[in-house]
Amino acid sequence: MKNSFGSSVSITLFGESHGEMIGAVLDGMAPGIFVDEDFIRHQLSLRRPQGVGATSRVEPDDFKIISGVKEGRTTGTPLCILIPNCDVRSSDYDEDLLRPGHADYAGYCKYHGFEDRAGGGHFSGRLTAPLVAIGAIALSALRESGIFIGSHIAKLGGVSDRGFSNSVLDDIELLEDLPFPTLDEKAGEEMQQEILAAYDNEDSLGGVLETIVTGLPAGVGEPWFDTVEGLLSHALFSIPAVKGVEFGEGFGFADLPGSEANDAFLLSGRDIVTETNHNGGVNGGITNGMPLLFRCAFKPTPSIGQEQNTVNLRTMTEETIALSGRHDACILPRARVVVDSVAALAICDLLAQRFGTDFLNPEE
Repeated sequence: MKNSFGSSVSITLFGESHGEMIGAVLDGMAPGIFVDEDFIRHQLSLRRPQGVGATSRVEPDDFKIISGVKEGRTTGTPLCILIPNCDVRSSDYDEDLLRPGHADYAGYCKYHGFEDRAGGGHFSGRLTAPLVAIGAIALSALRESGIFIGSHIAKLGGVSDRGFSNSVLDDIELLEDLPFPTLDEKAGEEMQQEILAAYDNEDSLGGVLETIVTGLPAGVGEPWFDTVEGLLSHALFSIPAVKGVEFGEGFGFADLPGSEANDAFLLSGRDIVTETNHNGGVNGGITNGMPLLFRCAFKPTPSIGQEQNTVNLRTMTEETIALSGRHDACILPRARVVVDSVAALAICDLLAQRFGTDFLNPEE
């Protein structure tokens, strides 16, 4: 089993959707990082369901830090966070019927039926809660080093948001407290109408989240196999429902000639910058000092109320299933804080590999 990510700064996830508790262990974080529990609560609130088409399972997420913090600062030893599961309804799930689009059958094949499938078990999006809690500490450490991360819903239900402007920090600040994270208010309203329509039709929607990271120094990344894109993609694909990751123009490069795809170099005072940022802040797998820009494609929530064909694992007969549990019609509004958190953890690991762990504590 492999439930850990990271080399210098690593995270391990544990627990199941309907188990007693879920949690995470953060190892390798620099000592002396301020742990703001109010910020952790704020980040968890952004992950909590709210608005149209959201699940009615609303967990309080009353986390407890049981190691690795003393007098409000990291000790440098493993930091463990526990989050109780309080609002569970295992009776909503018939574990004999495989849910289309879920990991039920794949998990059954891997764990031979010994896995806990209630609510998705260990594969559930519920386990993104400890990711967000631990990620809040990583985000705080990055901010102290002048590195900021923000995500918005770039596309949903045929509606597109505007991209990040030249005033990136203003955009990131705008997104911080928005329960529905779009840069254009009208686009957000139209997206919410699309979610409501899908909800009324007992269906679901996917979409695209776009993320920007500012303040990263140039020269971070280890070719060939620990590139910035490679390690970030590795981490981002751990998020349930992520099915695609692209950097800069991504697949759009296929339609561009080299004369348009290249980012010409300029001088800004004594700094070398690029005129455009088609490559999303990365060349040769290494940061070039421009903002890091990437997008994650999310598939529609697989839990829907419409009738679908499936197989009964116990009787080995073909049946139909219509899910009646508590589900989101679209997870993107809640997923953006998960993407921010996972990106922060991966970037902390990249920085620690390049400069050493104490880079994350500017007071050292």
